[in-house]
Amino acid sequence: MDLKQFMVRQQVLTLYRKILRTIKQVPNEQDREYLKNWATSEFKGNKKIADEFAIKSLIVHGENSMNELKKNLKLSK
Repeated sequence: MDLKQFMVRQQVLTLYRKILRTIKQVPNEQDREYLKNWATSEFKGNKKIADEFAIKSLIVHGENSMNELKKNLKLSK
């Protein structure tokens, strides 16, 4: 694994942790469990992707999804 791959991997892991922390804020336990399972399956399903451009576009999509969840959580409070 070269430095570029290592950095992209770190971005993915950081995003995964941020998403899980955001999901912990969901008040309904069933929704929280559903979102956690969904996030985990999405990351596991995309684990084999090696194309850097595809990975970066998935990172952007994940960040957008996380930001949308954060907005919805703020609105529900």
